[in-house]
Amino acid sequence: MTITADQENQGPGQLRVVGTRAARHDAVDKVTGRAQFGADVYMAGLLHGKFLRSPYAHARIRSIDTRKAEALPGVKAVATAGDFPIVQKQPIEFAQSVRGSRITAEVILAHERVMYVGHAVAAVAATSFHIAEEAARLIEVDYEVLPAILSIEDALKEGAPFLHESMTTQFRVDRFGRGEDTGVKSNIADHIQLKSGDLEQGFREAEVTVEREFFTQTVHQGYIEPFSSTAYWAPDGHVTIWTTTQGIFNVRSSTAEIIGVPESMVKVIPMEVGGGFGGKGTFYLDPVAAVLSKKTGHPVKIVMTRKEVFEGTGPGSASHMRVKMGADRSGRITAAKFYLAYEAGAFPGSAVAGGATTGTGQYNIENFQIDGYDVVVNKQKAQGYRAPGQSQANFAIETVVDELAEKLGMDPLDLRLKNVVQEGDRMPSGVPYPRVGLKEIEEAMKAHPHYSAPLEGPNRGRGIAVAFRWQGGQGSPATINVNSNGTISLITGSVDLSGTRTTVAMQAAEVLGLSIDDVVSTVGDTDSVGVSGGTGGSRVTFDTGLAAIAAAEEVKRQMSARAAQLWELQPEDVEFRDGIFTCTKNPADRMTFKELARRLGSTGGLITCSVYAPTTGVGPIFAGNIVDVAVDLETGKVDILRFTSFIDAGRAVHPGFVEGQMQGSTAQGIGWALSEEFFYTENGTVANSSFLDYRMPTSSDLPMIDTVIIEVPNPRHPFGLRGVGEVAAVPPLAALANAIYRAAGIRVTRLPMSPGNILEALEEKSAQR
Repeated sequence: MTITADQENQGPGQLRVVGTRAARHDAVDKVTGRAQFGADVYMAGLLHGKFLRSPYAHARIRSIDTRKAEALPGVKAVATAGDFPIVQKQPIEFAQSVRGSRITAEVILAHERVMYVGHAVAAVAATSFHIAEEAARLIEVDYEVLPAILSIEDALKEGAPFLHESMTTQFRVDRFGRGEDTGVKSNIADHIQLKSGDLEQGFREAEVTVEREFFTQTVHQGYIEPFSSTAYWAPDGHVTIWTTTQGIFNVRSSTAEIIGVPESMVKVIPMEVGGGFGGKGTFYLDPVAAVLSKKTGHPVKIVMTRKEVFEGTGPGSASHMRVKMGADRSGRITAAKFYLAYEAGAFPGSAVAGGATTGTGQYNIENFQIDGYDVVVNKQKAQGYRAPGQSQANFAIETVVDELAEKLGMDPLDLRLKNVVQEGDRMPSGVPYPRVGLKEIEEAMKAHPHYSAPLEGPNRGRGIAVAFRWQGGQGSPATINVNSNGTISLITGSVDLSGTRTTVAMQAAEVLGLSIDDVVSTVGDTDSVGVSGGTGGSRVTFDTGLAAIAAAEEVKRQMSARAAQLWELQPEDVEFRDGIFTCTKNPADRMTFKELARRLGSTGGLITCSVYAPTTGVGPIFAGNIVDVAVDLETGKVDILRFTSFIDAGRAVHPGFVEGQMQGSTAQGIGWALSEEFFYTENGTVANSSFLDYRMPTSSDLPMIDTVIIEVPNPRHPFGLRGVGEVAAVPPLAALANAIYRAAGIRVTRLPMSPGNILEALEEKSAQR
């Protein structure tokens, strides 16, 4: 269902295309198998690549002997980190910068040290995958095993060895600031601190306080398609890459720097993506495939196995958090203190800033202090996972808020409404909120039949949670070609993960008064479209939509001038509405968009309009959950009985797509909450590196997920829309924890809330009696 909060601006009669359930442009290709994914690339002379990976969590590479591998029939080349020009010329310097292509090169192929089990050491190109696999096993590496740090707790212990001797802690007071170098050597790469008001005074004003500690584990994004890339280094020096990625321009710029060529010499062609969820916002294969291609003179394709995906790519961070919150007798939250430490993996760059800047953002709290720490450990470098860093933080905050409500004897939604943020209140970062729809979400949750429905049966409970996400956005280009039959071709540079070719086309069609069937929407390569931000951060329908709108507006302007030329008028005498050009001086003179398009050839030629639209900032995004569970006290198994997801979409460009995003995000949140975790052995090996052993929920584990779309227009977008691709994944963790408490009487503060952990919590409760 959809609840529209502003009928005047968002009413169904105002828009003709936006808000409908149009068919996906890629639907037929996807369901018939015609769509081409990364592993589908084949060409003459194609070679196959395979990596050798480290068996140790931390070791120094004394030497690499590739002679046996190179002697194997069918092997054409072997590559190591020394083949990357960037490694040859740039030492790692953590004191000034812990980001960039030099670190990416170290992640792709280890240079002097391996930093986690599964860290790639060398790569082989051969005439078949099996020969390449055999050759990789023949590479001999002499390792000096070093002490490994496998947890946040070990990394922060007094006297713990430093993973990077030259790394010092950077202190920041905002999410994106470069920060101040403290000069302190440690395993903390970044410390971000946000604070406001008088924390001690806030706690003195509190009638009740709750203080708890939380732990979450490393989790996988769950994309079905493994990483794959094919590269061809042509004799003239041009490099072409066919790859599965969320950002073709990031692949182009970083690959060019790593392999030592100008960006103009690298062309990246995006293939269809079989799931990304933030995990494919980086890359692991492209520079290696390019170097192997240069060495052999042949195109080289590398496709990861599932085991390699688990061991060698970036998961979502494990975390350790502590929360203390207080509220007065009326339910006003008077103070909050929040400590977050996230695993970055072997190199800096966890999503702790995402958690720190959003965890308390759904509440108007005057006095708070938030400290987030980015901690390096000997595991895979962490990567984004749907609202990076925010699900963990929300789990901690929303559990504590629920307990505050219980101690005060308040309805948990009433407590949230008492402290709800609205326009003019400030985010944890200090930025004021524009118009937002959290109050409308919470009111809709309280009015929904699910919230008041009776719960019958033993050990059943109902939980709620709400969540805040903030997204800044990135600029995007768009090109529109007007065809002589009145259709348009729309070209953008944003990889389509979720139907965005369609949602962006819908916005262009709306501006031009066309049907969605009149728009052919494609994603270009890096040579055919301007630089575009990556696909992530719930930004494409918003940001690339802005570019499509701007290009469509320019088409309108130029076509109005052509109509004026035909009618021998000034362009300002032509009005355009609902796909029809009208002469304001003689309203009988009218032409549809398609009629005018047929006459463009005689008035100066067909029209092409290209624009680059800077982002206006996607802005704040909110969501909420109501969930019912049953807990089996003998086995610890949790069954979900009913789940309702709420979101403020601003304006649902395609309600069906919004519902799909909500349901998919919720399913991932449920997996994170109840069953998913990387299980590391004592030596740092991932013991459950397959989808058989890594327990993601299937359809049999889930109920039908009901959705409620709230529409409170976003003032930053012409059609009022907000990003919807991530925030619905945030509240399920806490909502389920709160439901389990009401069903079984236990506050589970360690994820996943698997049967084993549930039984352990029940035993602890029993022992305390």
